[in-house]
Amino acid sequence: MRTRSRGRGGRRRGGPERDALLRELLSAPRFEVLPTSGIADVVAGSLPAGRTVTVTASVSLGFERMLSTVEQLQERGYRAVPHIAARMVAGRSELAEIVERLTTAGVTEVFVPAGDAPEPAGDYASALDLLRDLAELGNPFAQVGIAGYPESHPHIPDRQTIAAMTDKRPYADCVVSNLCFDPAVVADWIGALRERGETLPVKVGVPGKVDPARLLKVASAIGVGESTRFLSKNTSLFARLLLPGGFSPERYLRKLAGRLTGPEVQVSGLHVYTFNQVAATEEWRERLLAKLG
Repeated sequence: MRTRSRGRGGRRRGGPERDALLRELLSAPRFEVLPTSGIADVVAGSLPAGRTVTVTASVSLGFERMLSTVEQLQERGYRAVPHIAARMVAGRSELAEIVERLTTAGVTEVFVPAGDAPEPAGDYASALDLLRDLAELGNPFAQVGIAGYPESHPHIPDRQTIAAMTDKRPYADCVVSNLCFDPAVVADWIGALRERGETLPVKVGVPGKVDPARLLKVASAIGVGESTRFLSKNTSLFARLLLPGGFSPERYLRKLAGRLTGPEVQVSGLHVYTFNQVAATEEWRERLLAKLG
């Protein structure tokens, strides 16, 4: 689908047109989960087989937990998309082993971020380093996603993230946007991508139905050091959840869809950050689709 941000000269999408876009976006979103113990069972009890589920790579839990979660999901009929965090991979030999295991499991799509490891485990300091080696290994996956940042990255200057996206474009098939709670910022960012000549489809990252207490539980499950980074990265989420009335993903999506207009901007779907609250997020999605008619 092709859309345009009002902040870049488009018009706001009206009620029926906006709701039609929302129905399309909500019809087949991808859900992101953290590879905590038992999460494959949670997914199986919450989502029908055939859905796309992305699995993050956690420094404290290690690649083995991510890989085994991906294998379990594939075996149960889901389309699992692993995160191959570049800074967690020691080098080409380990990358080749990861690729072999994933392709054996039937994985056809991966997401390649740099990752949050404070120091690289080996040869890959950035996502681009790993993407180049994936290409030299014969491009084993049909689709490769890279990260996009509607808001400034906490540790990387904007000019650097823009340059990195340009460098990664030849190796990628889509951009997955990082979590942002301002729909106007997201829409303007997509518009700015298109004005720079970026043509990759964008999967818009949005928060699911999140409860603060359960979010804290997920944070504690991924290790002390990493949960500190997790919580610091999601400070705005906690703040909004604790405000009177809380954060409304429905209100957020309606505002976002209202700003995605015009023929120039591709939005290929939603990437829902569930923070492992898969059942609550799926129930919310189904209720909203029913409300939209």
